[in-house]
Amino acid sequence: MQQTAQEYKEIIATCKKVFIDKTTDYGTAWRILRLPSITDQIFIKAQRIRSIQEKGTMLVDEDITSEFKGIINYSIIALIQMEMTAADALELSPERVAELYDKHATQTLDLLMKKNHDYGEAWREMRVSSITDIILMKLLRVKQIEDNFGKTLISEGIDANYQDMINYSVFCLIKLKNSKPLVA
Repeated sequence: MQQTAQEYKEIIATCKKVFIDKTTDYGTAWRILRLPSITDQIFIKAQRIRSIQEKGTMLVDEDITSEFKGIINYSIIALIQMEMTAADALELSPERVAELYDKHATQTLDLLMKKNHDYGEAWREMRVSSITDIILMKLLRVKQIEDNFGKTLISEGIDANYQDMINYSVFCLIKLKNSKPLVA
């Protein structure tokens, strides 16, 4: 499991670098997004991954690894947005964004390690295409919870689903790093 933690940290570091570089270029324009808009952005990325997996080809010169990284970063955006209020500034410094990113990445790693312990790293035996389907299922769950104004009877909340999507995307990136197929 230490290997998984190290692989997680390496992937998150590459995602964070892109995130902070974009924050430097664009500021925190994403702060204007409401949660359903972020969920839909993640859905677009997951749907593109599935489409490429099913078709076996892609026409846009961006492979699925960049889409999984996008799912990670948009999920972290969602977690940040969930803790902020309308009274908080729209523009955050790159340093503040880095702190918030690290906070949510660390909390999500903690969740990963607990689940990884209980499930015995079962994800290592899964197909990337199956994990993609699970991410899409999580997105449909989040959309339903959003449509219900955040109310659930017995289900975990939206934040747990975003964390799961981060962890599933990390799993896919680990698997792809070790195999590098266009379609998995």
